[in-house]
Amino acid sequence: MNTPVPTRPPLTHVPLSTRALPSLDPVPPPWPAAFEEAGTARLHVRRTPGPDGVPAVYVHGLGGSSTNWTDLAALLAPVAGGTAPDLPGFGYSEPEEGFDFTLQAHADVVVRHIGKSGPVHLFGNSMGGAIALLIAAQKPELVKTLTLISPAVPDLRLDPRRLSDPRMAFAYLPLVGARVRAQLAALGPRERASQVIKLCFADPSRFPASRLDELAEEHGARAGFAWAAPAMARSTFAIFRAWSTLGKASLWSVAPLVKAPTLVVWGREDRVISVKRAVRTARAIPRARLLVLPRTGHVAQMERPVVVAKAVLGMWEHVEAGTW
Repeated sequence: MNTPVPTRPPLTHVPLSTRALPSLDPVPPPWPAAFEEAGTARLHVRRTPGPDGVPAVYVHGLGGSSTNWTDLAALLAPVAGGTAPDLPGFGYSEPEEGFDFTLQAHADVVVRHIGKSGPVHLFGNSMGGAIALLIAAQKPELVKTLTLISPAVPDLRLDPRRLSDPRMAFAYLPLVGARVRAQLAALGPRERASQVIKLCFADPSRFPASRLDELAEEHGARAGFAWAAPAMARSTFAIFRAWSTLGKASLWSVAPLVKAPTLVVWGREDRVISVKRAVRTARAIPRARLLVLPRTGHVAQMERPVVVAKAVLGMWEHVEAGTW
């Protein structure tokens, strides 16, 4: 007698929680921050309070920081407190000497940050999504659930519209690179911040003015960090190297190793990582379901925090009920 094979739920069947959520009006400020040790790394970490139980850990993307998670974490705080570290070389976290900025190196730092707090509800956006994917595959005991928002899976399109400033494509070329880098460095913090939001949001007008002020302040501070620009460049090159990796080390080979219940969220108007990668990503992860949001760009947790929170809570509720 053959044992029946369990059928996988429909890929796009994502239940939304009906739980009442906190209000985001007025716009909440960034969570309190402090420097914390993660092995030999010293990370700038923001913490949101919450009930005892399974905590959340939020991992930002390339060029982002812990503040990318302010709204989503506020919405989830009644159920799970959390931490959001600035990855080495981003936000206010100075990289330790010799840090190589690979996805694996970032993943190792986040694993040390989680430490004995696991298992956790692990979140990752963009580069942070690729990092979270590695952690979930390599350290399954640390991850209760996984939420990936536009994760940086291989997407080798040559399209300057994917850059916050098209000149960035020339910044590290011989002859012209130095001049282009000088031009980019001359941009004011607010102009830099506006460029990032224009790239990452489907509708930049949804980004609150107070959030733009916060982002401009962070960009202004980072302009004074000698390590900031090299960290951005080296992390960018590391992503492209990871995308070119074949065989068992490929992200597409890593994804099927993830055992945790997983929610994959993508913006239909994502210009950074194409939504065309969404179905393949969700299908590759055995217990994943996919939510594609219209009129949404690369940072759904910032542009559509309420619906993302309802989807996350829906996953958590169904995992607890054994129906995910």
